[in-house]
Amino acid sequence: MQRAPHLLVVDDDAEIRNLLSTLLTGRGYRVTTAREEQEMRHVLVSSRIDLVILDLMLPGKDGLTICRELRASRPIPIIMLTARGDPTDRVVGLEIGADDYLPKPFDVRELEARVKAVLRRSSAEITTSDGDLGSTFVFAGWKLDAGQRQLLSPDGVVVELTSGEFDLLLVFVERPERVLSRDQLMDLARGRDATAFDRSIDVQVSRLRRKIEYDAKVPELIKTVRNEGYLFTPIVERS
Repeated sequence: MQRAPHLLVVDDDAEIRNLLSTLLTGRGYRVTTAREEQEMRHVLVSSRIDLVILDLMLPGKDGLTICRELRASRPIPIIMLTARGDPTDRVVGLEIGADDYLPKPFDVRELEARVKAVLRRSSAEITTSDGDLGSTFVFAGWKLDAGQRQLLSPDGVVVELTSGEFDLLLVFVERPERVLSRDQLMDLARGRDATAFDRSIDVQVSRLRRKIEYDAKVPELIKTVRNEGYLFTPIVERS
């Protein structure tokens, strides 16, 4: 039998922890909960966790700091929850590596849809938009392996990407020298059931630029086309 995805809910509100545990367990997930960072890290050491649902406001170390540290040490998918409605918080959460962001109060069905979408994007068995998992794409000295979901720099160094960054880059290398609107990128990289914050594509592009551009402030590989979207400029070879 296929292993049920194991979710870790990190929230200092016992009512929310219990609610999410009950509802997500009822939908076929394994769920473990933690109140704060130390409990979370104990679970991560002792269990194989597929996705973390992380509250922004926690006692001690806050969710943004925890997200940043997790992202620096492992590629585990993260969905952030917050009671704040400030768009700046959402941008910061995505900037530091969260795969998705959901403000409280939220509809449990929407959370479940986002969990499914993030797990699907992070899975090594994800079907690419063109359906070829065995493809390797080479551009400007970089190598993107769709089967291994791995990016190699021109120096042969593995560059860590979040699942969202990988899927966005895959969309670009499959459609080089074409202007793609934000809506197209959202649909192709995230799927229509993963409704996202309006600027999430811009944030992902910004993060990708910092990882693959010589100078992210003067990008050459991913160009902004004013009022239209983005253009991936390199010649791409596919094998």
